[in-house]
Amino acid sequence: YRIQSDRKVAVCSVHPSEQATLQCLGCVKAKIPVAKSYHCSPKCFSDAWQHHRVLHDRAASAVNENGNEEEELFGRFNSTGSGVINASLSGSASNSSLTNGSTPLYPAAVTRSGGETWFEVGRSKTYTPSADDIGHVLKFECVVVDAETKLPVGHPNTLLTSRVIPAPSPSPRRLFPVNGSDMNMMGHIDSDGRISSTGTFSVLSYNILSDVYATSESYSYCPSWALSWAYRRQNLLREIIGYRADIVCLQEVQNDHFEEFFAPELDKHGYQALYKRKTNEVEFNKAAQSLTDAILPSAQKKNALNRLVKDNVALIVVLEAKFSNQGADTPGKRQLLCVANTHVNVHQELKDVKLWQVHTLLKGLEKIAASADIPMLVCGDFNSVPGSAPHALLAMGKVEPVHPDLAVDPLTILRPHTKLTHQLPLVSAYSSFARIGVGLGMEHQRRRMDPTTNEPLFTHCTRDFIGTLDYIFYTADSLSVESLLELLDEDSLRKDTALPSPEWSSDHIALLAEFRCKPRARR
Repeated sequence: YRIQSDRKVAVCSVHPSEQATLQCLGCVKAKIPVAKSYHCSPKCFSDAWQHHRVLHDRAASAVNENGNEEEELFGRFNSTGSGVINASLSGSASNSSLTNGSTPLYPAAVTRSGGETWFEVGRSKTYTPSADDIGHVLKFECVVVDAETKLPVGHPNTLLTSRVIPAPSPSPRRLFPVNGSDMNMMGHIDSDGRISSTGTFSVLSYNILSDVYATSESYSYCPSWALSWAYRRQNLLREIIGYRADIVCLQEVQNDHFEEFFAPELDKHGYQALYKRKTNEVEFNKAAQSLTDAILPSAQKKNALNRLVKDNVALIVVLEAKFSNQGADTPGKRQLLCVANTHVNVHQELKDVKLWQVHTLLKGLEKIAASADIPMLVCGDFNSVPGSAPHALLAMGKVEPVHPDLAVDPLTILRPHTKLTHQLPLVSAYSSFARIGVGLGMEHQRRRMDPTTNEPLFTHCTRDFIGTLDYIFYTADSLSVESLLELLDEDSLRKDTALPSPEWSSDHIALLAEFRCKPRARR
């Protein structure tokens, strides 16, 4: 039932558990979604102003630059104004033909004692709140039924929710062309809704924050309902599907979450999934065993393995494109693509382990490159900031012998330092933002880049750490960057400038790049 009083309650856009006491008329005039216009107090509005005014600026620039509302790659979640409740049920659009269970929405009101009006809104074991429920309390009534007679047994059990709040709607992220061509702000959308133009493909890399790490102790600033996996998994899925990437690389995916949720849900949208579980028997640990067997005396092997053997993994796949970019002179030529997805060790004191893991991955990719003329992508959470030794190895192809990270090498696994090289022509996709000319919105993107490293100012944002840890690298001799998903800035986040939040369900942000395969040179 929906419990409805005579007065519907508006809720604060910043503190959705609080009742709104004022509304921003500027939002109403600019036709910003009404849910974003409410605040619970003058102080709430004042504290949120730095973030809130971005909504006004975006609305104004959309009209000034395009003459109408901008198209968006990733639309607002539940833009119809649907709601979620604090019991972590996700919202859906309100529709006159929508049913929850066997009862159409909405039958006649049932008036109870105490002056409250109860509307029966569904008869099923689950219920999805609608836009009409926002601001109201829901009552769930359950009764035991005799399996044979189908008659109720005993008294009904009831549960009351908190007031239904609007589904969080993050600031939309647009796709910016970076190849210098005169394109619209958005990439082309093909018939099945995917971002593409002839011969291009898009790649998404996203650390989704494993549920085992999403604790209230670590993220005390995020409401507990927004940290629950029941809520976050739906929010993450909507975001991932909304980007419509051709290739999706996810990190921190738990085994049960993959098997029970992501694999079947992504399958519904046409994705075939490959999964590598974090375990003590794969990839980097096998390399660690081989390394210690080769270079260390037996007395030191136990300590060495304790340092090197972690649960980090890498997954490398070779894909064949469904399109051809080679032209009529090479009919039937297959276009292959090698994609690596990894999550490097997180501990900052293990700088040698981080670098060794990245070096091991690159040597594996070099073997593939030596056996086939194939474009490559290296994606993931490298837990390494720009300028660190792992980043230098990836982006520059080598690590200078005087790099300070090399001072941490108790096992001498990084010696000689001259071996810390690779021959892959890797370039960070997001460094393209630093090389493009002036264009619509480009200056905003450049301000979100670090000019000293040509990397984003951050891809990870918590109260304890703000910085870049995630990258998409590509082989520049065989691929070119066509467009990039815009970066977030602190004003795009909640006013506490920390992730995760009700809007964004990970402590990382997603990276997405659109690529084009370069024609092969004739031999």
